[in-house]
Amino acid sequence: MLNMDFSQRVFVETDKIDWVASPMPGVYRKLLAREDAERGHATSIVRYQAGSIFRPHPHPLGEEILVLDGTFSDEKGDFNAGSYFRNPPGSSHAPFSVKGCLLLVKLHQFQISDINQVSITTPDIWGSKSTELLPLYEHLDERVWLVRIQNSEHVLNQLDLGSSVEVFVISGRAEYADMSLKSGDWLRVPNFLLDDWSVESDCFLWIKSGHF
Repeated sequence: MLNMDFSQRVFVETDKIDWVASPMPGVYRKLLAREDAERGHATSIVRYQAGSIFRPHPHPLGEEILVLDGTFSDEKGDFNAGSYFRNPPGSSHAPFSVKGCLLLVKLHQFQISDINQVSITTPDIWGSKSTELLPLYEHLDERVWLVRIQNSEHVLNQLDLGSSVEVFVISGRAEYADMSLKSGDWLRVPNFLLDDWSVESDCFLWIKSGHF
């Protein structure tokens, strides 16, 4: 198991960990949290090399994906950078990437009552030059946003954050407590304190709250 104690704060600088080969050629992962080798709860950065495919597979407790770069594809179509989608429990697909892509992937983490199929494209905030808060999803206590912060503005107090918060830095820099977060870093905090958060420069974030 990796980072499965949800009572502990976890901070991962993904540029300091290695890519790990998946069972399929051309698909690699940086493991952030994992319950078991190829099943159960998992949070990963996933890279598809150009022309790589993944065998058809089910998602017993759902799959959540944010496309960070390139184009990810499956039977439903092509998903470019900025696409956010959720495949509910019991769904399945056969993904591939013609030109390659980079993803933030969360597996086996849906609440059993969450049966919504979601697909959102976010080109406006992805290329924005101003501070913006974009809600992506809400189910019971779980909430997901994209947040762009310009000129060190204090905007997280506008979000309905619970105590449990997960942050992935898409670009830029931020500070939390004694940690400096940069592009590609991942933070999971069971008792998030807004007073410990600051942004000294522009940054772009994926934020999730209320899910653990």
